[in-house]
Amino acid sequence: MRKATLIILAWNQWKLTRRCLETLRGTSLADVEVVVVDNGSTDETPSELARNYPWVRVLRLGENTGYVRGNNAGIEAADPDSDIVLLNNDIEFHQRDWLDQLRRSAYRADDVGIVGCRLTLPDGRLLHAGTYILSDTLWGQQIGALEKDLGQYGHDREVQGVVFAVAYLRRELLNAMGGLCTDFHSYFEDTDYCLRAADLGFRTVLSGWVTLTHAQHGSSGSEAATLAQFRRSQSVFRRRWESPLRGRERPEFLWQSVMSLPGGYAESSKALVHAFVRRGARPLYRYAYGPDTPYPYSEPAATNDYMLDVVRQRAVPRRPRVGVVYAQGDVFARNPASCRIGYTMLEVDGFPAEWVRQAEGMEEVWTPTEFNRQGLLASGLCRPVHVMPLGVDTHYFHPGIRGFPNPHGEFVFLSNLEWGERKAPELLLRAFNKTFAAREPVRLIAKISNTDPSVSLKAKIGALGLKTHGGRISYLLNRSLPYYQLGALYRSADCFVSTSRGEGWGMPVLEALACGLPVIATDWGGHTAYLHEGIGYPLRVRTTQPANAKCPYYEGFRWADPDEEHLCHLLRHVFEQRDEARARGSTAAQEVAARWSWDHAAARILSRIELLGTR
Repeated sequence: MRKATLIILAWNQWKLTRRCLETLRGTSLADVEVVVVDNGSTDETPSELARNYPWVRVLRLGENTGYVRGNNAGIEAADPDSDIVLLNNDIEFHQRDWLDQLRRSAYRADDVGIVGCRLTLPDGRLLHAGTYILSDTLWGQQIGALEKDLGQYGHDREVQGVVFAVAYLRRELLNAMGGLCTDFHSYFEDTDYCLRAADLGFRTVLSGWVTLTHAQHGSSGSEAATLAQFRRSQSVFRRRWESPLRGRERPEFLWQSVMSLPGGYAESSKALVHAFVRRGARPLYRYAYGPDTPYPYSEPAATNDYMLDVVRQRAVPRRPRVGVVYAQGDVFARNPASCRIGYTMLEVDGFPAEWVRQAEGMEEVWTPTEFNRQGLLASGLCRPVHVMPLGVDTHYFHPGIRGFPNPHGEFVFLSNLEWGERKAPELLLRAFNKTFAAREPVRLIAKISNTDPSVSLKAKIGALGLKTHGGRISYLLNRSLPYYQLGALYRSADCFVSTSRGEGWGMPVLEALACGLPVIATDWGGHTAYLHEGIGYPLRVRTTQPANAKCPYYEGFRWADPDEEHLCHLLRHVFEQRDEARARGSTAAQEVAARWSWDHAAARILSRIELLGTR
């Protein structure tokens, strides 16, 4: 690794520059030169730099030349053999090894050219974990912006762009490209630089190992001037990049699903669309149940997710080349594409006749697991059936996510479920209560959702006759968290438990595994695709039984009957064999990250769509 020159661009706002330099001085700065480019400041900046900062080289410009030319002046004045780190003067450094970590990320592969980092606001919220820009709007977006910082995006990953408030530029890239493009005064120059670097074969990486504080736009000037500069730069960017960006978005296909309604299809659909876009595809969206669907099954006009809302506004051709309906099988017939694909799942061992009838009209049918593939075939489907696994967001579900405090130091079992026969909450509550005593330092946190107003959870739980001297249970009844914060709930526990009688995929189980928790879950249904003895604790099934829940889709099919005594044994075993349980959880997190992310799922789906699109 070579020497680095840190270039801090400053224009007035001395208090910001002073804070930047004071916090920078307390970090590890081996083999580094610090250059402050004074971009024509008219406040005390020049005198303060000259009087009190002998360890800084000052490059004084006679006037404010703008962000791009100011940084280029610093690059030109730097040692021609050094790497460059561009820094805004409103950055604060509270991580001693920030530069060492950026260097490590920059030199992990020869084709890395640019490295950015996680940026937080002064109030602790996440501001930036990489950027993306869509050809539809040409308005760059910062990933993770304004989320509560829980440790998400905590690893290195390739991104389309980073903001140049902090940007490590390797000398190989600088020699190939030179400085920032002077067609821009301020704004869009960083995205332009990252895109041009990609055209030359250099990747942009976001280092999740580094978090710095950014007091946004500290030296940008008035709001009106800032907006005018933004609009001018956006116009330049549009002329240069709109067509190239649109031309790269492949494959284009119709994705019919749900995004805004409760349930697994919506959350997984949103995650897949994000992954499709990250991988360069162009999904077009249509609500699977049609625009005329009455409330409460109609879809809201917006998702409050910028990327998804842009995708939802894209025009859909009358007859797309390839279309996927990701929903229940009784809406497959709504697929208008030339090549029609149905993608579905169910919690029991078969599929309703109407689903199978509509599936016969598809080119092929996808389902997430071999369990459901066998169910489709057993139900008489004659079309090709492919296993297309789902995934989990390993940026938000991983062992580095910060959990909530555990003031009493208890061993915590967690279950995240809906009240109903399929999830078997009564089995878990009864088993936990009789396995443990109230005097033991252990607790079950039961996060229970109930959407049926006719059901009194208090009455249902009271009817179980749980003993006051038995294992202690705390209830989170109809308490919701933003989806991105669920990882913090898992990381607050020591073990996750699911006694479900049937799952099409089992998202909570996979989320818990991704967070590094040992998991006890029924050894039947969808999550047998990824849960096994090496990473968790499969719960024996005594037998299968008819699915008696009040759901027409279950009629005539079977689901699991979990073994209550084996559940009691596993609860006690995990509590007493904590080192073993932690080791399994650690192995689980590694395996999930390596095999079951949404990017893995999207790559497989897009590969199949591209193949079908060429037929």
